[in-house]
Amino acid sequence: MVSTHDVINQSVPLVGYNLFETNRPLQAALRFNAPALDTTALGTLGAALGSADMQTHARLANTHAPELHSHDRFGRRIDTVEFHPSYHALMTLAAGAGLHGTPWASPDPDRHPNGEGSSAHVERAAGFMLFTELEPSILCPISMTYAVTPALRSNAALYADWGPRLTGRSYDPALRLWKEKTGVTMGMGMTEKQGGSDVRANTTQAVRDGSDGWGERYRLTGHKWFFSAPMCDAFLVLAQTSHGLSCFFLPRVLPDGSLNAIRIQRLKDKLGNRANASSEVEFDEAHAWLVGEAGRGVPQILEMGTMTRLDCALGTSGLMRQALSLALNHTSQRSAFGKLLIEQPLMRNVLADLAIESEAACALSIRLARAFDHKNDAQEALMARLLTPIAKFWICKRGSHFAQEAMECLGGNGYVEEGGEGVMTRIYREMPLNSIWEGAGNIMALDLLRAFRRGDTVAALLHELSLARGAHPALDALTAALPTRIEALAGESEGRRLAQDVALAVQAALLYQTAPDAVFSAFCDSRIAGNWGHTFGTLPANTHFEPIIARAMPQ
Repeated sequence: MVSTHDVINQSVPLVGYNLFETNRPLQAALRFNAPALDTTALGTLGAALGSADMQTHARLANTHAPELHSHDRFGRRIDTVEFHPSYHALMTLAAGAGLHGTPWASPDPDRHPNGEGSSAHVERAAGFMLFTELEPSILCPISMTYAVTPALRSNAALYADWGPRLTGRSYDPALRLWKEKTGVTMGMGMTEKQGGSDVRANTTQAVRDGSDGWGERYRLTGHKWFFSAPMCDAFLVLAQTSHGLSCFFLPRVLPDGSLNAIRIQRLKDKLGNRANASSEVEFDEAHAWLVGEAGRGVPQILEMGTMTRLDCALGTSGLMRQALSLALNHTSQRSAFGKLLIEQPLMRNVLADLAIESEAACALSIRLARAFDHKNDAQEALMARLLTPIAKFWICKRGSHFAQEAMECLGGNGYVEEGGEGVMTRIYREMPLNSIWEGAGNIMALDLLRAFRRGDTVAALLHELSLARGAHPALDALTAALPTRIEALAGESEGRRLAQDVALAVQAALLYQTAPDAVFSAFCDSRIAGNWGHTFGTLPANTHFEPIIARAMPQ
């Protein structure tokens, strides 16, 4: 074929770089929250995540979606989901990096007085955030395994058998008995058609069926409307007993080696999150074992939800970082109207604004992870209670707008699925998910209002913000007004506004302690003082754009 033109002025894909070593905001957050942490393993993970091979695995895992096989060719139910080999390659890397139940392994962080000597949750959070930049979908079972592992301790016999495999670093996708496997994953089954977030409306019934070495055994009959990662080895689910809603351990393979009566009805056809299977299931007198006290299911899932909500904030922060990196990579190579895009004044404003948002999200997410490492400290326990709903609410709410603006930096190339630029479309489809899953925005706002009903939480917040007192007049004014606003709350309608403002105040206080003055000042001037428009790229003209953009560059 005759060549009609030379291909010029197209950016080279962002590949073959170390995601950790080039992420200066994350490194700063780690130095602040875990100064003694050895980051060697994160550097190794960052190199793997930025490699061409792993980027190919991420693309293939999303291109070849999971497939449900409800029956074999002889008509027998098998209820299995088949994944592309690239999915398993990604899961192997995530488990090997300890992103699932590993922080709960011995030595147990909960046993450290005041949390000293442990940064297991911070290190895991940083790795989770980095992995999300490569591929977020497969982290669903990884996140659920992280969340359910401590809850399983409520049944000592179950934890003795399953704990070592939940906290180990092996990934074993085979459908077989737990004791024949080197590693296991776990999921959660909470929501039903009629209730959604209102799990007290659940109708799945649990009938006692005796007891054995794992404790009180039940038969479950009912359904779950969202049952993600159905190929996990076991699940914690909610069902009604005579004592009320209770938590149960539901394995896919029973102790005698037979399959449990978990019937996968279909897989969800989702907007994004395509490499992960989300299903609808029915339980036909499925065997399950009681975890914790009967009738105490809701408090148990709230504790698990705290962990997965952390991961929602971490995941969105990671997606922001990757979207920003793609935008910076493209604009630093693409020319228009006689200049590189990154040199154009309007584009510089957009990129700097995105960089500020991304760093603030990272700072808040890692700070929340630190609170999980030090829950025996009263201040940190209160901060975990406060920061979980505000981080989940605010960071995840900002994600979709962020992804759209970053995509626009790439122009039409950003809207195309194929090739390296297709990563941006995956990010855009994924962004709404973390805001919806594990409690949408209104649920988070209500949770924050519940937290503020305790007087000591307000004092804990003010102590956190006091570390930046005098740094910026707008931050001081916001901090001074918060106690009165909290005390004067007349109802729920102001919950979202309060969650937003608390999040901004905490982010600003953290940036004062971890980021250069250019980042901190621009954040306060725009987000708090109000010298900003209603979209990204509206920072004031006196903003120091150059150091902000240089700090965010991925290479």
